[in-house]
Amino acid sequence: MLGRFPQGDPALTERLTATPPGIALGPLEQIADGAARGFVIEMRAGRFHGFVVRRGAGAFGYVDRCPHMGLPLAQKLDDYVAGGIIACGWHGAVFDIASGKCRGGPCPGTSLTPWPVTVLDGTIHTA
Repeated sequence: MLGRFPQGDPALTERLTATPPGIALGPLEQIADGAARGFVIEMRAGRFHGFVVRRGAGAFGYVDRCPHMGLPLAQKLDDYVAGGIIACGWHGAVFDIASGKCRGGPCPGTSLTPWPVTVLDGTIHTA
């Protein structure tokens, strides 16, 4: 049994692709400029896995799922960005930070799924 859900409950395995607005994720300064941090948010309907990339005073959020194989992008904790681009650690796909568009690798013509986030008074929030 995990948490309050009995084993086998769909809520344990359901991976969500969106979150409600207004969830405070933490201070922007917790992410180094040009780096990223993963977030897992447990909700009644299941778990959401996403990551936020910091660029200066801005933040870009994406669902943690590569459009190529559906796997999370990082093989190591928070290892989403390499050389100024988002990189899938499994099959080498690379994505633009600002748009999420595939820039190379096995997923041409696809994009990461955006996760709307905003920075308010130095704190990252879901939007």
